[in-house]
Amino acid sequence: MEYEIKHIESAIPCLVVADPDNGRFMIREADTSGEIFNSPREMLFWLYENWTEQDFEDNALFNEILLSLQQIVQD
Repeated sequence: MEYEIKHIESAIPCLVVADPDNGRFMIREADTSGEIFNSPREMLFWLYENWTEQDFEDNALFNEILLSLQQIVQD
């Protein structure tokens, strides 16, 4: 899965990439810095601790990202 989501404080969208087939789990934040994770579980925990749906213009997309990542973790 790969999503771009618009943060309320940034002109550049955040990027969320979770590619279990290729072992890629990374996030580009609102300030264009990034985070790289070793597993989808680490990534999901980081999202819960650092992002809230109020940080983004599209709350439904934020929740879709979390649900998609939860599905990857469960598989």
